[in-house]
Amino acid sequence: MRWTTFSLAFSCLFYPSESSPTKNTPPRPELLRKRTTFGTSFGIPGNNATFDYVVVGGGNAGLAVAARLAQQQKGTVAVVEAGSFYEIGNSNISEVPAFTSIFASKGVHNWQPMATDGKSILYPRGKCFGGLTARNFMVYQRGNVQSYKMWANLVGNENYEFESLLPYFEKSFKFTPPDTSRKFKNGSVDYDPTVLGDGQRLLSLTFLHYVQAFGTWVVKGLGELGFSAIPGFQSGHLMRDGSTMGQTYSIYNINVTTMLRKSSETSFIRLAMEHENFIAYPSIMAKRVLFDKDKKATGLMGVQYILSARKEIILSADFIGTPQLLMVSGVGPTDILQKLNIPVLANRPGVGQGMQNHIYFGPFYRVNAPTMSSLFENPKFAAQQATEFKNNAVGIYTNPASDIIAWEKVPTEMRLNFTEALRTRLSGYPEDWPELEYVSLNGYLGWNNDFRGGFPNDGYNYATLAVALASPFSKNSVTIVSNDTFVHPKLDPKFLSEQTDIEVVLAGYKKVR
Repeated sequence: MRWTTFSLAFSCLFYPSESSPTKNTPPRPELLRKRTTFGTSFGIPGNNATFDYVVVGGGNAGLAVAARLAQQQKGTVAVVEAGSFYEIGNSNISEVPAFTSIFASKGVHNWQPMATDGKSILYPRGKCFGGLTARNFMVYQRGNVQSYKMWANLVGNENYEFESLLPYFEKSFKFTPPDTSRKFKNGSVDYDPTVLGDGQRLLSLTFLHYVQAFGTWVVKGLGELGFSAIPGFQSGHLMRDGSTMGQTYSIYNINVTTMLRKSSETSFIRLAMEHENFIAYPSIMAKRVLFDKDKKATGLMGVQYILSARKEIILSADFIGTPQLLMVSGVGPTDILQKLNIPVLANRPGVGQGMQNHIYFGPFYRVNAPTMSSLFENPKFAAQQATEFKNNAVGIYTNPASDIIAWEKVPTEMRLNFTEALRTRLSGYPEDWPELEYVSLNGYLGWNNDFRGGFPNDGYNYATLAVALASPFSKNSVTIVSNDTFVHPKLDPKFLSEQTDIEVVLAGYKKVR
C-alpha cells in the first residue's frame, strides 16, 4: 500500500547508547556517501532523515522494490527492517539448506503472533533482511497461467497476466543446469529452458546436487497413481494438458557453487548497497505512519525519530505487519481503532481481513534410508556428511528436506462424493488451478511445531508425504490489541472453518495415506 509525501515513525529494537550522536549534533554521513566503508550503507538510529522513498519491511518484495529504485536512480531510498542480517543472527542455520525446517518451528528467531485464545501460535514469518526467503524451503515456484489471468481480471489490467509478467520473472535470476555427475542416477530431472532466462542475473537457481532416497520412491509412487512428470513448474502449467495432476523435482534458490541459500537479501540488498542513494535501517521497528492535513502519508515515527519521504512510503511488512501498521496509524475498521483511542484517519473495514493461506500436514513413516533423522541422531553420519558439504558442496546438507512437488485436482471418483454445492464452489477456481499439493519431506513432520526436538528419538529414520490445501476458502483475520506495534496483534487463522476445505483436505489425506 502506498501514499505520497509522508513521514514514518520508528522505534528502535536496539536503542542508541549514551555516546551515540543526538539529533542536536548530527554527523554528516552524506559527506562519505561514496561506499568507503560498509557502515556507510546504514542509517543512524535516532536521527531524523528524509528520503525520496521509504520501504517498510526488508523481505522478498520490499528489497526487490528498493533495489530496483536504487538501481534506476529514481531518488534516495531507505529500507526499514525489524530484524537484521540472518547470517549473523543465528549462526549458519539460515544458510545451510538442511537446517531450513528449523524455521518452520516456534522460536525466538521469529515473530510469535497471538491467537484469539490468547496463546502464541506457530505462523512462520521472516524477521530479518530477506524475510521468508531467508526462512523457507528455498523452492522457486511460479503460479499457474489462469491464476494470473484472475489477478489481471480483478484489477482490470492485462499486464498482470502470466505472459506479461514472465520477462520480469526472468529478469531477477540466473538459472544453472543441474550437475548430473553429482546426482543419483535415478534422480534425473526435467525442465523447460525456454522460461528460465538467459543472462547473468541476481538470484541463482538450480537443481540440488543431492536427491533424497525417499524422494526417488515418491516419484515412482506418484507415477503409478497417474502423476505425469512435468518439465519444471516454471511455465505456468502445474498439470499435464488433459490431466488433472503433475509432478516434478523442484528448482531451488541456491548458490550453485557453495550450495548455500540464496535470498532477496543476498541478491537485492547487496545490489542496492552498491548505490550511493540506498540506506538500510536494520533492527528498527516502525511505530506508525504519519499523515499530513491532506491525509497524505508524510513519514514514519520512532527511540523516537522520523524518516520522511518526498515521494512514497511503501509498506511491505507482510500480511500481519502491514495491516498492524496501518491500523495503529488510523487506517482500518473504525470500531477497532476507537476502542484503542486511535484517531480514525480512514475507515477501512477490510484492513486485516480476508487473508487465505495453504495449510499443510501429512502422515509420517519409518523408512529404511537415510533421512534428516540421521543428522540429529547419528553423530558419525552427521560428521561425515558435514565434511562432504564443506569440502565438495555435496551430500544431505545441501538438501532442504524436500525434493518432489506434485499437484492435482481432487480425483473424479472422490469428487462424486462431494455435494453439488461443494463442486460448484470449487469450480470457481480456474481449470488449471490445483486443489491439492503433495510434497516429499525427508524427515518427521509430526505436529509441525518443533523440528529440532519434536521428532521421535528412537534411532529410526522418518519421512513424510505432506499434503497442502492449494485452494482454500477459509479466511483469516488480523486485529490489533494495542496502539503499540511492539505488542503482537491478534491472529484468528480460522483454518478449516469452511466445509469445502475440510472435504478437500480429507481427500488429499486419504490419497497419501
